[in-house]
Amino acid sequence: MRYYARKLGFYVIALWAALTLNFFIPRMMPGSPVDTLLAKLQQRGGSVTPEAREAFELMLGTDSGAPLWNQYTDYLGNLFTGDLGVSVSQFPANVTDVIGDSLPWTIVLVGIATFLSFAIGVLLGALVGWKRGSWTDTLVPATTLLAAVPYFWLALILVLLLSTNLGCFPLNGGYDVTLSTGWNWDFISSTVEHGFLPALTIVLSSVGAWLLGMRNMMVSTVAEDYVLTAQAKGLRTSRIMRRYAARNAVLPSVAGFAISLGFVVSGSIVTEQVFSYPGIGSRLLESVQNNDYALMQGIFLVITVAVLGANLVVDLLYGLIDPRTRVEN
Repeated sequence: MRYYARKLGFYVIALWAALTLNFFIPRMMPGSPVDTLLAKLQQRGGSVTPEAREAFELMLGTDSGAPLWNQYTDYLGNLFTGDLGVSVSQFPANVTDVIGDSLPWTIVLVGIATFLSFAIGVLLGALVGWKRGSWTDTLVPATTLLAAVPYFWLALILVLLLSTNLGCFPLNGGYDVTLSTGWNWDFISSTVEHGFLPALTIVLSSVGAWLLGMRNMMVSTVAEDYVLTAQAKGLRTSRIMRRYAARNAVLPSVAGFAISLGFVVSGSIVTEQVFSYPGIGSRLLESVQNNDYALMQGIFLVITVAVLGANLVVDLLYGLIDPRTRVEN
């Protein structure tokens, strides 16, 4: 129990530190969300009075007359009540509504792409590591080359080949805007069609890392005594590969996969921007461009909680799987 209590205490402190940085870092950036919002109002013909500015400062939580410590305590208090503030870039929408609208798109797209790249990379890595020295080793430099290609360049190539030249997939967007959203076949098929190229970009650029890591672990695991003993007993090659080598070699990859799931909610900013995909990555870039403190803080909060939660789950599972990790130093 001391092991689990220590881990929980560590992550509580890490969460508080992340929330503190989440508050101060946006306020260290040049510019002000109030100035951005007032500039938009002036462009629409609205008048800006000192009273209006003060009201917007109070609404956005950036009251220049209030001490920074009071703003910080108000920020923490609002978090506990679920009030993330008002978005400047999507004014007058609440941050929770903006994140709620964008997050499902990112979770579905990046989540499925991450799972596919992990599954494909681990399966190919196990095969390449088991048959090292054969023609299958050519998969390593091929996939590593794709991993080295910048996201935006690979995305633009796929758009040029599959959308512009062949016309197989839409150029951008998350769905056909002429359709009514909902759980109907036309809308679902449209989202799958629009999400195929962004997902393919993520899979192609990340599968190489999983393949290389699994391949290296398989090579070292095959040389272990228990694998050699299984071979000496005359067990089937397929059984040795699955039950003895791959089962142990995949453990570091599983830990990495669990952690990578925490980053799913952060989206893929470049990929979403190239394809104009309505995910959380696009909203994050938009919030930075507009000095939208509230939206930035809300997105960073979601990312922080997801990453810390994934790490906590991995630590707790390791404590159950390997009792040696619970030994007190």
